[in-house]
Amino acid sequence: MSTNSFLSSRSTPLFFKRPLLTALMAVVVTTLSVTGCSSSDSNESEVNDTKAENQTADAASNVADNDAVSVATIAVDTARGKVDLVMNPSPLVVYDMTLLQDLAALNVAVDGVPSDLHLDNLHSETQPDPKEVGTVFEPDLEALNNMQPQAILIGSRMAEKYDELSNIAPTLDMSIDTANIYESSKQRLHDLGAVFGKSDQAAKLQGNIDSLIDDTKALTKDKGTGLVVMVNGNKLSAYGDKSRYGFIHNVLEIPMADAQIEDARHGQPISFEYLQKTNPDWLFVVDRSAAVGEGGAGAKAVLDNPLVAQTTAWNKDQVVYLSPDSYLAFGGYYQWIKDLTTIKNAFASAK
Repeated sequence: MSTNSFLSSRSTPLFFKRPLLTALMAVVVTTLSVTGCSSSDSNESEVNDTKAENQTADAASNVADNDAVSVATIAVDTARGKVDLVMNPSPLVVYDMTLLQDLAALNVAVDGVPSDLHLDNLHSETQPDPKEVGTVFEPDLEALNNMQPQAILIGSRMAEKYDELSNIAPTLDMSIDTANIYESSKQRLHDLGAVFGKSDQAAKLQGNIDSLIDDTKALTKDKGTGLVVMVNGNKLSAYGDKSRYGFIHNVLEIPMADAQIEDARHGQPISFEYLQKTNPDWLFVVDRSAAVGEGGAGAKAVLDNPLVAQTTAWNKDQVVYLSPDSYLAFGGYYQWIKDLTTIKNAFASAK
């Protein structure tokens, strides 16, 4: 293997300013087994190789950004199968707000991001301002070609552009499985920790989520049924246990007020009469218009009508407004923390 293969896309002088990394490279050369060298290795050998990769990544990149020298690749499970990715890819482009939340929580620098992001928890506190490289739906190919990223990470909103982006740089479709949002988001946080040498930090973040889940479940047990409703202007839609909001039912174990809700990306259209008839004990509300910065009446004003007023949820003041993160960055670290805390506090104060 030539010396050049160990260099990142950053300048050579940066390498010589980091004597610790120079020493670590020697360790990597002698200990790291590059992913995918042999398909005949035993299961035990594969496990040992994975441990070695993660340990080496943690040692080589326990820094506030990802400017460290890339010395090896790691196999990452994605929505399209396993992809070999260089550890600590830089420049790094990310088109998904859930991924940006996780990377911000891990304190990983991102070089290129979409424009018009509506959340304030998407960037590491220590990183420089990233460059804009399009939107969450449409990449700016000229900006990408000028940047020459080592990796592009995408989620569901950009998934249809996968082939186009793959022509520019290794692209990982890390879309979350909404039907199993907890396990899917947990796996993704783990994988990001391995790629950027932040496995210990990723484990701590997951521990924060799990602790909040346990505390919240202790309060939601046997407290009645729930219904998730999105308010979009004057339109309403309901979401079931296989949606991005399914964690309310399959993680917190709050029974669905209507077990027959259709599984649809934009929810099942409903009416105020439906809310009256379904009569949930708890109403979980997503205000889409507010999340994306649109004007008009807020969700609380829209729901304040005689039919909704007849529901148990409204009468007992058991209406919980979820964060904008639940719509824009579902499954992200800060979305978990925000919404679990909100739900926990609501049930703790229930009469």
